[in-house]
Amino acid sequence: MKLNVGGIDRILRIVVGLALIGATLAGMIGIWGWIGVVPLLTGIFKFCPAYALFGMNTCPMENK
Repeated sequence: MKLNVGGIDRILRIVVGLALIGATLAGMIGIWGWIGVVPLLTGIFKFCPAYALFGMNTCPMENK
């Protein structure tokens, strides 16, 4: 698995994921807010399957 999420992209994914999950737990939005788990995990693991599918990469590090 090559890293393909980096920098600001990673930070935004984690923040958005936590915000959606937090809003769901607080009852501000419905159950669909659990979709925040997806950006949270892609930000934590620095890998996005959709980026891999489309050949995108925002990680500045050289993959070995």
